[in-house]
Amino acid sequence: MTKQKRVFDSAFKLEVTKLIKEQGFSVGQVCKDMCVGESAVRRWVKQVEADQLGQSGIGKPITPEQQRIRQLETDVRKLKSENELLKKVSAFFARELQ
Repeated sequence: MTKQKRVFDSAFKLEVTKLIKEQGFSVGQVCKDMCVGESAVRRWVKQVEADQLGQSGIGKPITPEQQRIRQLETDVRKLKSENELLKKVSAFFARELQ
């Protein structure tokens, strides 16, 4: 019998980390009360701390600001790639017209 992986949304993760960081609950107590694994909660806390320090977090971003930043970074990479392709295509056609 395999254990099914539970998936938590960002709002839940943020709420759990707020209980620990802002309200002073211990990781163990929050894990017990919320029926969540301790390693996951510790990872979420580290991720939120990294987000607050402006460092890129590991895994999916938790805070809305970090989610937006990650999306914008993805968009920038895509636009740069498309720009490079357009440069190559225009250079190709410029050679053909000469």
